Amino acid sequence: MTDTPPRILIVDDDPEITSALARGLMLHGYDPVTENRVDAARTRLQHDALSAAIIDVMIGEDSGIDLVRGLRDDGLTLPVLMLSALSEVDDRTRGLEAGADDYIVKPFSFDELVARLKVQERRADSLRPRPATLDATARTLTQGPAQVQLTERECALLALLVQNAGDTLSRGQIFDALWAEEGSSSENVVDVYLGYLRRKLGPDRTFGFEIKTIRNKGFVIDGLTPTLV
Repeated sequence: MTDTPPRILIVDDDPEITSALARGLMLHGYDPVTENRVDAARTRLQHDALSAAIIDVMIGEDSGIDLVRGLRDDGLTLPVLMLSALSEVDDRTRGLEAGADDYIVKPFSFDELVARLKVQERRADSLRPRPATLDATARTLTQGPAQVQLTERECALLALLVQNAGDTLSRGQIFDALWAEEGSSSENVVDVYLGYLRRKLGPDRTFGFEIKTIRNKGFVIDGLTPTLV
């Protein structure tokens, strides 16, 4: 199974530029998509899984700078490179102030554009939160410098929730998986050990997640699911 190529949005009203960029990005292993209108680009930015965007300063009569400012106001953090003409120094400055990560001047070297794009991708990747690591053998949960030691039963409980990430497990399901064969008589033991785990996880999502109670349904990992090793 191959990795999905990064999807890059190109926003420019010049079909020659969008076509040339799309062809070049495909040769470098990207999955380019193009838009020539701000409204269509905004919709794609809001709904598509994009790795980065390349946006011209002017898109017809509309402003690429306003588009960038809007996507930042919406909380989108993907890398954005802006294209600008050599004489548009003020526009480039305003683009960076609006939230663009970098710009490149037209006419440009395609190799330089790809190099700048990769720099921003690496930067974005370095800033992306990493999940905690649950080591089932050592019974430790680690997130950067933070680490907590778990008991055998706490580790088994957390591992069960991790293995069923996205699914809400009822108290009965957890009891059947971890305690029923031992002859334990009460499902209350689940609540006891969930309490132990929650105290070790702390109140501030130090490890990137919490164990959330879904009323009348059960319990689920909420946040970044730990990696189980």
